Amino acid sequence: MDEVYDVIVLGTGLKECILSGLMSVSGKKVLHMDRNKYYGGESTSLTPLDELYSHFKVNKPVPEECGRPRDWNVDLIPKFLMASGELVKLLIHTGVTRYLEFKSVEGSYVYKGGKIHKVPANEKEALSSDLMGMTEKPCYRSFLQFIQEYNADDSSTWDGFDASKETMQACYDKFSLDPSTADFTGHALALYLNDDYLEMPALETLKRIKLYSDSLARYGKSPYLYPLYGLGELPQGFARLSAVYGGTYMLDKLVDEIVIEDGKLIGVRSGSEVARCSMVICDPTYAKSRCKNVGQVVRAICILDHPIPDTNDAASCQVIIPQKQVGRQNDIYVSCVSSTHNVTAKGFYLVLVATTVETDNPEEELKPGLELLGSIKEKFVAVSDLYEPEEDGVQSQIFVSTSYDATSHFETTCDDVLDIFRRATGADFDFSKVKHVLEESE
Repeated sequence: MDEVYDVIVLGTGLKECILSGLMSVSGKKVLHMDRNKYYGGESTSLTPLDELYSHFKVNKPVPEECGRPRDWNVDLIPKFLMASGELVKLLIHTGVTRYLEFKSVEGSYVYKGGKIHKVPANEKEALSSDLMGMTEKPCYRSFLQFIQEYNADDSSTWDGFDASKETMQACYDKFSLDPSTADFTGHALALYLNDDYLEMPALETLKRIKLYSDSLARYGKSPYLYPLYGLGELPQGFARLSAVYGGTYMLDKLVDEIVIEDGKLIGVRSGSEVARCSMVICDPTYAKSRCKNVGQVVRAICILDHPIPDTNDAASCQVIIPQKQVGRQNDIYVSCVSSTHNVTAKGFYLVLVATTVETDNPEEELKPGLELLGSIKEKFVAVSDLYEPEEDGVQSQIFVSTSYDATSHFETTCDDVLDIFRRATGADFDFSKVKHVLEESE
């Protein structure tokens, strides 16, 4: 371990593993350490099923009816991948797709007026959707058409609306969309966590809705993908990649401190050994003094023996409950996977319900999501602190990732990874070199 490295990465959560892979591929000498014996950090995947019970300190045997415990791969923080999103592009760019197999998620739903509705993402679905009244459907169709044709560099496609200057609220007003339609569009298509985006320039939202639509067009049923055997395969895929490019991995290795002398980063100490480096990338648990607590997330992992009602018996799906529908400040996210993704025994479903904590009774806040599930066989609830770094790391050369938020998709995770990459290297990650579909990566 007493060597000199360009980068030392602490923690094997997905963010750290992606960054380790990107750094290795770009020619950096990388040492990757984790205090745990397993990959994944707080977003690890637990197998067999007994591990889930012991992780939550549930002192009872796994019910026999749950089938073979080894058939279960339970992600503590399951998130879906947008088919045309940035994480998929990163996977393709780094070649990690050769270690993984993906399957599309069957349905994308939104909660409105006490019911679950399929999210329309193209003109045909918009016209048949029961999310809108008859008079609004043509307006929504025009809105989606406008987004598909909009090009920020070509003012002839703007139809008099400059999305780089005018707000998203003004865009909704332009197409006479009512607040409830704007609500499901902003939260279930553009995937915003709250309504702050309404008063921001519309361009980012238009790009997000187009990404949703393009991702949906890629595989048909929904815009989302999920790896077979769960997300545990993702960090390990990046670990293999890093090793191919000369990266060194050390699991079950105590990290005592990040060593700084005279205000300058020296390296990382484990016992009496010091690995020297010019840059550290880590999750918040390795640098708590450099982080601030910005809130909490509450998550309930539920085991069902039936699909979520009103989702057309989907073997996998996402349901977003926009904040306004249940009188909250933050959305509630519901994600469901099952044996079709090889994460449960046959006939069972794993559902995660998550949201940002707003009160002193976090579990109660999940109630609108839990009530959608019907009968629940087992439920495991955890509240996690949300940390983000106090400074950008450019001066200290210590780059700390943010904690995983309540969302059930990876877009915010990717934003953080690419932001750290930008700060650490001084340049944006160049997506222009990336092929755009999984099939082309072979």
